[in-house]
Amino acid sequence: MSIIGIDYDKCNSCGICVLECPRRFKRIRNEKKVVFDDPTGSCIHCGHCISVCPQEAILFEGFGEDPYNFQEIDDLANYIPYEKLYNFLRANRSIRIYKKKQVPMDLIKKVIAAMEYAPTSANIRAEKFAVVSNIEQLKLLSDAVKEELLKSPATRSMYEESFQIRGELYEYQIYFDAPHVIFVYTSGNTTMDHYNIANTVTYGRLAAQALGLGTCYNGWTHIAFHSNPKLSKIIGLRGRSWGVFTLGYPNVNFYRCPPRSHRKIKLID
Repeated sequence: MSIIGIDYDKCNSCGICVLECPRRFKRIRNEKKVVFDDPTGSCIHCGHCISVCPQEAILFEGFGEDPYNFQEIDDLANYIPYEKLYNFLRANRSIRIYKKKQVPMDLIKKVIAAMEYAPTSANIRAEKFAVVSNIEQLKLLSDAVKEELLKSPATRSMYEESFQIRGELYEYQIYFDAPHVIFVYTSGNTTMDHYNIANTVTYGRLAAQALGLGTCYNGWTHIAFHSNPKLSKIIGLRGRSWGVFTLGYPNVNFYRCPPRSHRKIKLID
């Protein structure tokens, strides 16, 4: 993919692209002209220049799709008002009680589609996705993760009692008998990988909620995989950084949002 230049039949030299990306767009003042200049090939293909150009004058290729638009894109504050968004976010709960019903693949693909647009550092977008719906594999992985966490005295003291209790409730307790587990992972080795994955998982969990689905971030698998990366081979995956969450139809209703203490804000004028 690449930005290949400017369509001067459309460009009106407004310079908004220069303000958005002054490193690669330059204004030639004596010609009253804007040019795209990227001799080092350092463009990260974020596409912001495509998005902000009111004349649709940015030329590009290889992005895999056309720019996406909808009628209210220039008035997002009214499209989803803060009060409604706040309620939606505050009502988000980690779901640990699921129906046995499988989620249709078209809904799972919608969850993953939302994750594909999560922000990542330098627009690296190195995350991969895997959906495990095979119950026997989930049972094997659940047992392996539990065994790994019980090896260490530190994690055993934290989780052993919980595992014993949940073992009486679930067939594969690590995943709460959820019909699906989604893995977001990368083989990269940058300091931002964990943050990128966290953003991506959050997008997926919120998208799932909008589709009537429930999720729960699974830190147990995250810890176990980093302790013993070979565990990921049980489901045929390899990676260095992981984000894992369960997915299914909730079999529980929440009638109110639980209280939370407010944080102090430090104001630096």
